[in-house]
Amino acid sequence: PHNILLDENFIPKVSDFGLAKLYSVDDSIISLIAARGTLGYIAPELFYRNIGGISYKVDIYSFGMLLMEMVGRRKNLNAFDDHSSQIYFPSWIYDRFEQRENIELGDVTEVDDKIARKMIMVAFWCIQMNPTNRPSMSKVLEMLENELDQLELPSRPSLFSLEKSIEDHVSKNVSEEPSTSKSCVDI
Repeated sequence: PHNILLDENFIPKVSDFGLAKLYSVDDSIISLIAARGTLGYIAPELFYRNIGGISYKVDIYSFGMLLMEMVGRRKNLNAFDDHSSQIYFPSWIYDRFEQRENIELGDVTEVDDKIARKMIMVAFWCIQMNPTNRPSMSKVLEMLENELDQLELPSRPSLFSLEKSIEDHVSKNVSEEPSTSKSCVDI
């Protein structure tokens, strides 16, 4: 995403921490009149109010997508992929993970493979559709420090739910009078 910069040695540096830094610790849930972010990293609740309120969990979602991309070495959405099953990377990797198939990490040791699988498992938790199902950042850290066998596989990450919600939202708004909602997304 746009907030990851490279230093002179091509070491990635995070240049900001999303919404979490804009509000005080006392504001656990906020309302927005506009949303900003990089497509593919934006949490679903920024688009759909029925999913949940805007909280620090939107940054957890973005972190999960980034974590998955780092391990898988590809973007989470690849509309130009030859195989439609690979268009939404989290679903594709979940299928492989669930079937205990090789996730094509390249030439890695067994230890590296175990670390990568743990990172993917944590990423799955971070990108849950419902923000209440996403862990806090301290829990993410705890999960990364634990052994892989201590982690449970969460429910499948679903782009279908988002697509269905978009279709429902569009068809509902087309059939109704124009909305006066202040929601918008800058990408």
